[in-house]
Amino acid sequence: MFTLLKKCSGTAARLGEIKTTRGSVFTPVFMPVGTRGTVKAMTPLELEELGAQIILGNTYHLFTRPGTEIIKEGGGLHKFCGWKGPMLTDSGGFQVFSLVKLRKIREDGVEFSSHIDGTRFFIGPSESMQIQKDLGADITMAFDDCTPYPCSLEDARKSLETTLKWEKSSREYGMNPGQQLFGIVQGSVYRELREKCVNELLKLDFDGYAIGGLSVGEPESIMYECVNWTTSMLPENKARYLMGSGTPKQIVKSVSLGIDMFDCVLPTRMARHGNAYIGFGEDIPVKAARYSRDQGPVDPDCECYTCRNFTRSYIRHLLNVGEILGIRLLTIHNLHYYLNLMSKIRSSIADGTFAEFAEKFK
Repeated sequence: MFTLLKKCSGTAARLGEIKTTRGSVFTPVFMPVGTRGTVKAMTPLELEELGAQIILGNTYHLFTRPGTEIIKEGGGLHKFCGWKGPMLTDSGGFQVFSLVKLRKIREDGVEFSSHIDGTRFFIGPSESMQIQKDLGADITMAFDDCTPYPCSLEDARKSLETTLKWEKSSREYGMNPGQQLFGIVQGSVYRELREKCVNELLKLDFDGYAIGGLSVGEPESIMYECVNWTTSMLPENKARYLMGSGTPKQIVKSVSLGIDMFDCVLPTRMARHGNAYIGFGEDIPVKAARYSRDQGPVDPDCECYTCRNFTRSYIRHLLNVGEILGIRLLTIHNLHYYLNLMSKIRSSIADGTFAEFAEKFK
């Protein structure tokens, strides 16, 4: 399901191909986040035209609204939302972390109070796997417990024991033909726990491996340490996915440490707040007053639809009067920036210049 195509000398960066029933995904890859079955402000056709290979959906949120029965009636998540390419769904484990005030962890799973209306429901490994089977994603994730930062060694160890039980149950559940299931490496910022988790997950022989529990407030240097510990132990013939990260500079650095897959809400979230990515990962506040008379494009070096046709001044005007088009144009630009960055990364690994490329992002 994953083929290693080339390794980069001088770094751990690598080219790969993930084969799914809906086509191949070439790595390193960035997955735009479609939490509720849509990448905010974008149509599936626009994502395809931007070069998106795979998008991400959120198990918890799709389960709560509109519900898996409605999505099944609609022909599965791909048909329901109109996306024809590969799709990955998370397991709901991140909501165990993010909705801490609305959940109670039990040995066999998590009791949630809905963030919508307070309705109580339960998600454990079996429930998460069944939801993802019903959604029909090409790549699914094992159910896990994501720890906060900071987290004591004792709490992290207890959480890891829970995660390992849940992931074993996830692996044993059985997915649809063609569905891949990734294990998630947890362990907070403790090397001994991360190493223990990898060793236990390798015994279950998942189709790929993700690194979870990072980008939750820890210093960037610690995040890189954890990534480096983990990738050094993971098999070369399986895809490696860093969950929820990150900025353009974090992506380039993490690729150099051997990561293949990324997802992050930053491109769309920053656009909604009036910010655009340019250059070597810098972001500019297009909504700021200093751009009110700026008749240049968002990024003079960008060839996206937004930069070819509109000025900073016009987009700032749209944002300040609350026109939806302003958010859409910045979203198009930011997603183009991320997807084009990944294309440049793949090309530089292929021609042996990635180390020089990465140096520019420091």
